[in-house]
Amino acid sequence: MSNDPLKLTGTGLDVDLPVMEGSVGPKVIDIRKLYAESGMFTFDPGFTSTASCESKITYIDGEKGELQYRGYPIEQLAADSDFMEVCYLLLFGELPSKAEKEKFSYDITHHTMVHEQLHRFFSGFRRDAHPMAIMVGVVGALAAFYHDSTDINDPHQRMVASYRMIAKIPTIAAMAYKYSIGQAFVYPDNDLSYAGNFLKMMFSVPAEDYVVNPVLEKAMDLIFILHADHEQNASTSTVRLAGSSGANPFACIAAGIACLWGPAHGGANEACLNMLGEIGTVDRIPEFVARAKDKNDSFRLMGFGHRVYKNFDPRATVMRETAHQVLKELGVDDPLFDVAMELEKIALEDPYFVEKKLYPNVDFYSGVILKAMGFPTEMFTVLFALARTSGWIAQWNEMIEDPTQKIGRPRQLFTGTPKRDYIRVEDR
Repeated sequence: MSNDPLKLTGTGLDVDLPVMEGSVGPKVIDIRKLYAESGMFTFDPGFTSTASCESKITYIDGEKGELQYRGYPIEQLAADSDFMEVCYLLLFGELPSKAEKEKFSYDITHHTMVHEQLHRFFSGFRRDAHPMAIMVGVVGALAAFYHDSTDINDPHQRMVASYRMIAKIPTIAAMAYKYSIGQAFVYPDNDLSYAGNFLKMMFSVPAEDYVVNPVLEKAMDLIFILHADHEQNASTSTVRLAGSSGANPFACIAAGIACLWGPAHGGANEACLNMLGEIGTVDRIPEFVARAKDKNDSFRLMGFGHRVYKNFDPRATVMRETAHQVLKELGVDDPLFDVAMELEKIALEDPYFVEKKLYPNVDFYSGVILKAMGFPTEMFTVLFALARTSGWIAQWNEMIEDPTQKIGRPRQLFTGTPKRDYIRVEDR
């Protein structure tokens, strides 16, 4: 939908910039022809004021604290859906019928095994390698094993690659963990749900039977749903940028995993747990809260507030209840959880936090849940990557099918030395 153009005048310019309007959200200024008509381009570090693409997948309203997948509020999906249904929704744009859901779940379940030769790939890593380092390498290597789904111009191959990525990521993630602790790899179990199968591959051993705890299975599924997609964040933009060059889908997802590894992105829940460990006990909380309020102190409370959400993180609202359910189910006795629950209470009641809207975010609660379930902190970002793969794949497919898509090529504001003549070494 078009609107009256925005006029850009000054310094001898008189340029009309088209104004575009999406189905919801703010209007957008179309600057695609700005450079051609004015000889100038825009400066926007972090691209915080720039729409890099057109998308129909995820919508966020940070001011209102809203997150929607294909128009469905995250609260409704968390309450009534499951991860397989959400994956289908992200990929195809609509909720599946019962038959469509059953077929999709069957197809994903029967793609969960990885090529047997891929097992040897893990032995090339040191035992103490970070699981995210292993994930980047192994996922990138999938292109060497599945040549029949790397032609991005073939819709069928794109869909086969999409199914394979969603199906195999849990298997690879569990293998990375098992390798790090010296235990045998556990093969997928086709009788279990997506989340239940992952928990079994993570925590079962060949010497004993393993029964999936339904409360933990539901919590795991919920974490996957809440992290499935989040609009054009750094890792999703990385997947799209890599894909814009025509790179194969496995390489694109590996690039997304590498970006997610950063502590400012996917490492936030790990940083939150580290902070709780630094505080240590409930009696030390006032000291750290005082430090967080001190403008001259570099310490900051991790897991509170969000760059996008200026109100309560809608995912945190859902995760808060789940966190309490998991802690109750497991009956864990850990001072770290006492610290977390007391910090939560302070953040929801202390005027300083309330006025600045520094509410607990999804990373705060997911970190608490994952630790209680037995996941080591170095696996937290791996789980984030596992969940986000569905969103990355959906975004990648949308980008490939977009007729206006071009290879990504940001510009720069050059502030280096202007052109100068070379001076031979003997004359310097």
